[in-house]
Amino acid sequence: MKKNIFIFLPDGVGLRNFALTAFKSIGENNNYDITYWNNTPFSISEKLGFKEVKIEDTSLHPFTTVYTRARKRMELNFFDKKFKETVYNTYNFPHSYKGIKNAFKSLMVDTLTTFGSNQKGIDFVRNKIKKLERSTPKYQYCRKQLETHKPDFVFCTNQRPTQAIAPILAAQDLGIPTGTFIFSWDNLPKATTLVETDYYFVWSEHMKKEVLMYCPYVKENQVFVTGTPQFESHFDNSLLQTKEEFYKSHNLDISKEYICYSGDDIVTSPLDQFYLEDLAVSVRELNSQGYSLGIIYRKCPVDFTDRYEAVLEKYKDVIVSIDPLWSPVGQSWNEIMPTKEDFALQANVCEHTAFVGNIASSMVFDFAAHDKSCLFFDYEQPQLKKGIRDIGQNYKYIHFRSKPSEEAALWVRNKADLTGIVKDIIDGKLSSVNEGKKWFDIIVGTKPTQASENIWKSFNEILRK
Repeated sequence: MKKNIFIFLPDGVGLRNFALTAFKSIGENNNYDITYWNNTPFSISEKLGFKEVKIEDTSLHPFTTVYTRARKRMELNFFDKKFKETVYNTYNFPHSYKGIKNAFKSLMVDTLTTFGSNQKGIDFVRNKIKKLERSTPKYQYCRKQLETHKPDFVFCTNQRPTQAIAPILAAQDLGIPTGTFIFSWDNLPKATTLVETDYYFVWSEHMKKEVLMYCPYVKENQVFVTGTPQFESHFDNSLLQTKEEFYKSHNLDISKEYICYSGDDIVTSPLDQFYLEDLAVSVRELNSQGYSLGIIYRKCPVDFTDRYEAVLEKYKDVIVSIDPLWSPVGQSWNEIMPTKEDFALQANVCEHTAFVGNIASSMVFDFAAHDKSCLFFDYEQPQLKKGIRDIGQNYKYIHFRSKPSEEAALWVRNKADLTGIVKDIIDGKLSSVNEGKKWFDIIVGTKPTQASENIWKSFNEILRK
């Protein structure tokens, strides 16, 4: 008899890994009946033809966001004390005190954080969040759906949304085993694990150690190291075009060698457009010396700003913009949905460019999968002023300590050095490929093509218990 698996999408983040890859077909080949338990505005049944159960009630308890915000701050404070650090609190972003409602909530968060940044306080808040969400209409709504459809396992595709708490609690209260996937390489030290499940699925042994380090309520036998479907497409040669096909489809100049500039969101890199401009200036300079170079600008899919437009216009002789093939179904960052076509586009951009430049992006791993270097920009822009976040902070984060050496990426720490560094990469004198692949193995794992298969094998193991 087929086991019924609910693939729970609390937001759009999990769509890329678990609806647009081979993940579903692998599960069906393993004799599973798969239903997408869908909390997003994206219609799985209409767009993809997959079986889904829609969660129409997206209400939260009014105080859940207060306690979840407090939990994150309390945990980050506690990590600083426990591990004798000062870096964890830099993962925080400032409160808003504008308006009576925002001020009241922020003051509540401040009070809880001041008095509760210890294990006892954190445990109190964790339990309070569960109590609040169990009292909501959404909890009862999700519980009835589960009673109707009787899944054997609920797999949450993203561990951080508040929207996931009530559905997971409903499953647990009905005795249905639950699991969650840690979706990004920086999530655990950031204290973003809001969803507490029976099992945790992680990319690598490195990430398993992080789960046990930052989530003391998790035991080792609850953690499965599987890899992530996120990088599987980079190893699928059927997605790759020839250089000539790729250049023709995007109106590129076949005589040029292109560099990819991967744009960042405005929070991570508020002055990102000026680093793209610096690269464009260097490319123009090198072209005046006899090189034939261009830049492919791939914007961050969840960047809604027009801050790059002036740079793209000014340097249109060297920059070509190739936008990600993502589709908005709402206004917030987690309602911008990837498409299957973007897997191929991203793989071809990696394959047919010389290297990638960016600010602290995980694109370092996408390019490592194609044996390409990554150049991180790490200098201040003259436009930096009070109230604008310095991008240098990104490289001090805990997740950047995972690199095997500084040579796991290339670094430009002085704007005056940029042209020379680009020249040396193009000439083959500088490379981060070898150390970058070691970093890839640490974070992504050594078997990146087997992630989907490994997750289903883990489901088998859990359901045999």
